[in-house]
Amino acid sequence: MADEPARRPELPVVVGRMWGREPTSRRGPKPSLDLARITAAATEIADAEGLGAVSMNNVATRLGVAPMSLYRYVGSKDDLLLAMLDAATGEPPDPGGPYRDYLHRWTRANAEVMLARPWLLQIAPSGPPMGPRGLRWLDRLLRALADTPLDHGEKIGIATTLSGYALNQASLMLSLAPQAPHGALPESSHQYGEILGLLVDDETYPELSAAVRAGAFDSDDQAWYEDSDFRFGLDLLLDGIDALIARRSRAG
Repeated sequence: MADEPARRPELPVVVGRMWGREPTSRRGPKPSLDLARITAAATEIADAEGLGAVSMNNVATRLGVAPMSLYRYVGSKDDLLLAMLDAATGEPPDPGGPYRDYLHRWTRANAEVMLARPWLLQIAPSGPPMGPRGLRWLDRLLRALADTPLDHGEKIGIATTLSGYALNQASLMLSLAPQAPHGALPESSHQYGEILGLLVDDETYPELSAAVRAGAFDSDDQAWYEDSDFRFGLDLLLDGIDALIARRSRAG
């Protein structure tokens, strides 16, 4: 008996609409709404008031429609958040130049998207990107690595690693920004070093004590988290990618 052909996966309705693929509908007047308008209204609310203010009722009010009319286009608030995440991501940097330079620009631009819209950090992705913008970010990074000897799985792994770094660094930078509610936390890296000097001793924390004495936390800048920290961590990752590419090249 011949094996039955594998069933093709069904495209989630909201994902299809993100790609402009409307499901077959009944005859009737042209709908007055679409996913793009709904997503734009929700994004405006999030930009102005934060993600907590985004509700089906508030979006409907902004659009001047009944809340139930939205459910024809988005099945749930989770669907709406998924569409917002893709729409607010914007476009990736234009490809070009050495791959390392592009990976640096790509990762920085990724972080800057979240720094410009901190509410994006509150939307936990439930899986890999499926929207057109999110997949363009992935495609552009893969294009930058196209001439390297890495296989496709390794290239995808690099994209996952760098996007994770951008997300974590954006979250850290926002949490340590001057306007963030720090409470009893020190206001700068230098002040943090001074406090550590009062807490750690050579016997229990020998290496940390040495770092404090060496001025590892000193900085004239009052910013808790500096751009140099972002570059340092990213360069470590890019050095590892360079080393992997070199190994693959030697292996032929």
